[in-house]
Amino acid sequence: MRVLAVGHPSFMLHHQGNWHPERPDRLNAARAGLEIAPVEIVELEAPRIASAVLQRLHTAEYVTAIEGFCAAGGGALDSDTYAVVESWEAAIRSAGAGPAAVDRLVAGDADAAFCLVRPPGHHALANRAMGFCIFNNAALTARYLTDMGQKVLIVDWDVHHGNGTQDLFISDGNVLYISVHQFPFYPGGGWLDEFGYGPGSGKTINIPVPARTTGDIYREAFRRVVLPVARQFGPDWILVSSGYDAHRADPLAEVMLVEADYAYMANSLVGLVPAGRTVVFLEGGYDLDAVRDSVAATFAGFAGVIDPNARSHGESDAGAWRSLEMVERAVGEFWEVR
Repeated sequence: MRVLAVGHPSFMLHHQGNWHPERPDRLNAARAGLEIAPVEIVELEAPRIASAVLQRLHTAEYVTAIEGFCAAGGGALDSDTYAVVESWEAAIRSAGAGPAAVDRLVAGDADAAFCLVRPPGHHALANRAMGFCIFNNAALTARYLTDMGQKVLIVDWDVHHGNGTQDLFISDGNVLYISVHQFPFYPGGGWLDEFGYGPGSGKTINIPVPARTTGDIYREAFRRVVLPVARQFGPDWILVSSGYDAHRADPLAEVMLVEADYAYMANSLVGLVPAGRTVVFLEGGYDLDAVRDSVAATFAGFAGVIDPNARSHGESDAGAWRSLEMVERAVGEFWEVR
């Protein structure tokens, strides 16, 4: 399996402070994980995103404000999102990584792509930075694809709900957004009754799980909900907002996944779209060893090299199973599940 590794040196220059968990070393850990995965790496330098593509989702006023803010030296964009002068270059190249990967995949240069980007993206709104995110990298790639007439499935397994991605496609019938995330938790939304509206009705699916949930619930959620709905939707492309902060070692969250769970989730997506139609984006994940090992497991899963006997860590409690049953009933109003 050939994987495009999409990166740029500017991503290492985006600093949010020495104390900040979203730090450059995360990229080194993710890259190390890709290098030990059973894949062939094809390098691709992330270009600056075209202004017209960027403004398909983000307002012109916001883009101009971010550029000027960084040029003036940066600072706090919100209570936990910061920028420096170099953050502008990193942000526009992070945003450009996905569309560039799409073009190279269409040309047949690889079987999948991994956008090793900073800053991450799935919390970014049309006119607001938040949650360490400036521009919404995965969402911009989805819009790039829908503008070409493609149907897109976005699977978001970051431990935090991707409120920005949901908001940007809440009424879009060509994007199916599925998020599995800890709830209640930052940023506050992502309950199971948020389904979208208009043409997007039923195209937003949230699978909230309580703290201490283990991989058994994630695996069963993929079997019962994610995969049946995805098959009915019939996507042309899959984008994965691949955060690794649901790992049991992560310092910022309380879900209990292990590497084998990421391998399972990735492997389960294989076959939903043809080879060369999957793009993975680095989102969260703040324990460096967990990021490295989970990235390796993710791409082993995509490559079909998994241990069928690998187990999750422990078992989820009855409350987690009740949450999944509630999700099934709610999603069943729009799709055939299980």
